[in-house]
Parts: sequence; structure tokens; C-alpha cells
Amino acid sequence: MTTTHEVLNQVPPLVGYNPFDRDAALREALQREGGGFAEDEARALGARVGTAEMLQWGFQANEYPPVLKTHDRSGNRLDEVDFHPAWHELMRVSIEAGLHTDPWQAPRDGAHVARAAKFMLVAQNEYGHLCPVAMTYAVVPALRRQPDVAATWEALLLSKKYDPRCVPAAQKSGVIMGMAMTEKQGGSDVRANTTRAVPIGPGGPGGEYLITGHKWFCSAPMSDAFLVLAQTTTGVSCFLVPRFTPDGKKNKLYFQRLKSKLGNRSNASSEVEFDATWAQMVGEEGRGVPTIVEMVNHTRLDCVLGSASLSRSALTQALHHADHRSAFGRTLSQQPLMKNVLADLAVESEAATLLGMRLARAYDRQSDKAFEAPFKRIATAVAKYWVCKRGPAIAAEALECHGGNGFVEDSILPRLYRESPLNSIWEGSGNVICLDVLRAMAREPGTMEALFHEIKLAVGQDRRFDAYVHTLETDRDSGDLEVRARRFVERLALGLQGSLLLRFGHPAITEAFCASRLAGDWGQAFGTLPRDVNFDAILTRARGI
Repeated sequence: MTTTHEVLNQVPPLVGYNPFDRDAALREALQREGGGFAEDEARALGARVGTAEMLQWGFQANEYPPVLKTHDRSGNRLDEVDFHPAWHELMRVSIEAGLHTDPWQAPRDGAHVARAAKFMLVAQNEYGHLCPVAMTYAVVPALRRQPDVAATWEALLLSKKYDPRCVPAAQKSGVIMGMAMTEKQGGSDVRANTTRAVPIGPGGPGGEYLITGHKWFCSAPMSDAFLVLAQTTTGVSCFLVPRFTPDGKKNKLYFQRLKSKLGNRSNASSEVEFDATWAQMVGEEGRGVPTIVEMVNHTRLDCVLGSASLSRSALTQALHHADHRSAFGRTLSQQPLMKNVLADLAVESEAATLLGMRLARAYDRQSDKAFEAPFKRIATAVAKYWVCKRGPAIAAEALECHGGNGFVEDSILPRLYRESPLNSIWEGSGNVICLDVLRAMAREPGTMEALFHEIKLAVGQDRRFDAYVHTLETDRDSGDLEVRARRFVERLALGLQGSLLLRFGHPAITEAFCASRLAGDWGQAFGTLPRDVNFDAILTRARGI
């Protein structure tokens, strides 16, 4: 008889590994950008991320998504969200690691860089739970525009204790924050909001208001409080809406439904109605958009870091599969064409990591108004557009490296693929981000000068790069930028990545990047690098050997 149940040529699970130790680009960037003091902490977190237990939590949190409980069995309003226990375990790990608070709780040079590296490690396991973590991190600078409100909340925001109970904040050991900006008729045009805020008493910054309206997207409805935009007689203003009013009663937040999303399934996103809901104004009346942009900019940083980490995760999975799967007498990773594909993905991943970590350093040094602050302003948008835009293509190619094995839910690839478009859409879709770059160029000319200064730090190291920068400067001064905004911002991002790679990258990866992305010796799909690229050197680095 011939047995049919012997398992041959199947890839063992990728488990019990440390993504920090395998990622030379991330380790080097952590040291270079000022976060080296956190290396031991990042390594310990990486070891936990790769455990079978934590990997299983990621699968469970997505297999059993959150459920909205609008009422109890007696008909009383609840407006609470139930999560699988795995979600709470993931949240506990990230909160205890300080991903929501470290730069504010222990400010020092490199704190944002250190936090960025840890964020990228956890994101390689499960990304959905990092949405409320990112918003809690991002809300602090916005709240500080209203010191009296910040004083009430900041101690709990900075706590490293995860407390998921739905009780008044004063009874909790730590809190998390959400956000509600967009409405049905407005989308990214938040100034079209119809939600109204009426003052209780004199109103004004820090004053009490009652809000009425319907938000089409409310992120993380299980949060303890939310930043919300609403109209006053002066214009769009920013408000903090807590889940409980100061007298300990449930505030009037009525969650209508949870969104059924393409990806990010472990995380709850909702619609919410406000009906004379208690709130406090944060920042200047009529200046709600600039106030909440303080929060949005930090969440955009996390979009960049998240997409870079998802790309790294996809690459890691593809390398593992190709190293263990055989075809035509040798492993996939020994096949010349597969080497080209994997090396191309590795180039993309390292360029994204360098850019994300350099951007995090700008957040550490934004007090430098002459250079780092304007650089941060425009580089956030440039990186957000390009790194996030590349995510779906990288996830799709990594999935294809697995063939049919990658298309089934037992692998992590379908989850990475569904997750990958998210960061390009949230916190400003591609067109919105490109127009933001043009807005910065027109209103804050120092931003473009800072960006080009950073790019030009590598001039003289490679003739292809020098020629690219010359055409980029010419492009900046030509007309019709709005219709060409996507191409222009893409080219800015590639110039910035090329500069970082020439100064800090691995020689083989830098050579491949300059030949393909800058000089154009590249096709329109991954796996089309020039034949003289050192594939083996690139893949040795990508494996962390």
C-alpha cells in the first residue's frame, strides 16, 4: 500500500523567533537615531512578540472580533464593546511596554525613537490593537493645549496599567483614548461637520458644552474618552468627550453599530450619536482642526511605522517560506528569480524602516524650530503617503511567494494583506496627504527647504542620486503641481529614502535601490531588479544572519 498521509515539503511554523534580532536595519536605526538606551528593552519585547502564546493571541483576536452590546437584557442602554480575552492580553503587553506613553512619561532625547522601534516589533504580530494604543499616545500633545483638562487626565494616560473596565476614570488605574472626527457628509472634509456644541455657562477653552450630532467614524469606542470635532458659533472646535460625566453617570454616547471592515478586524470602529452629550472644549474656540491635528500628526507617524512593520513582517514570512519550501530540486530561496523577488522586498522594507525611524527622531527634536520642526511637518506627510501606499503591494507579493499556502487563513498572510491598505486610508487618504504637502509648500516654505536639506546630505556619494536630486529640484519649481501631486510626493519620498540609504544603509541594498528606484533599471513589479545586484548579500542581511 502507498501511504497518502505523510506530510512532505511543508514549511514549519515561524514561531519562537525574535524580530528585533533578525532586523539589522531596525537595530542600527535605534542606535543611530538616539534610542540606543532602549536596546535591551526592545530585544526583550521582541522575544515576547515571537512566542507561540503571543502569536496565538493575534490569531484569536482576529478570529473572534469585538461585539457591540447596546442594551442589557432588561432594555437598559449599555453601549459597551466585548472583546476576546486575547485582545486584552495584547493590550496589556503594549500598555506595559509603554507604547502609549513612554515619550511623555519619561521624556528624553531618543524617547520617540525608542518607542517607535518597540511599536514596530509589536505591530509585526498583531496590528489592530495598536489603534487605541496609538491614539492614546497621540492625544497627549493635543490635550496639553488645554492645561486644565490635561491635568485631569494626564496621570491616567501615562499609567502603564491596562484597565479595560467600563467605570468612571477616577476609579481606574489607567485609561485609553479614541477619536471622532468624520461624518457622513464630510469624510476628510472635517470642516463640513454638522455636529453642534452649545455651551453650559460662559463656555470657551476648558468650558463645558453639550454636543449633539452623529459621527460616521468613531475609533476605539471602548475608550475612556474621545477627542471630537463640533461646530460652535465661532467655527469647528475640539472637545474632550468622556465616557462618564464628572458626577459619575454614563455620558450620552450612543453607539449605533460597529463597522464591518476589510481588515483591522480585532479592533472596534463604530458610529456614534451624541444627544446633549457632556464635553469640555480643548484649545481655542473655532480652532478645532489645528488642535486635533496635534493628535493626527502623531497617529500619522504611527501609520508610517505600522506600514513599515507590516512590510517587514510580510518579508520575514516570505523568507521563512522560501527557505523551507523546495521545488525543482532546490529550495525556493535558491532559485534565481525568487532571489530577485525576495531581495526586492528586502530593499523596500529597509528603505521604509530607515525613513520611519528618521521621522521618529524629528519628533524627538521638534523643539529645533529651524530644521527638525519644519522637517517633521512635511516629512510626516511625505512618508505617510509613500510608505503606506507601498504596503499592499508588498503584502500581495509576499503572499504570492507562498503560493496557495499563503492564501489560506491558517497563515498570517491574509491578515497582513487585509491590514495593509488601512494606513494609506486612515488619518488622510493619499490625495489628502499629497495636497497637505502642497499646502505646506505654499504656507510654510521652510518645510520644503528643510526636506531638501536632509535629502542633499547624501549629494556627492552616487551619480545616479545626484542626477535624481537635480531633476527633483526642477520638478519642484514647475507648474501644475496639484495634478501631479502624487508623482511629486512619491519622488520626494524616494529621494529621502535614497539619501538615508546612501548615508546609513547596507551597501548592497543601497546599490539596488539607486539602480532601480532612482535610475529606473526596474520593472513595474517586484522581482525586476538588475541582474548585477548582490542578491545573496541582501538576503543574508534580511534574514538577520
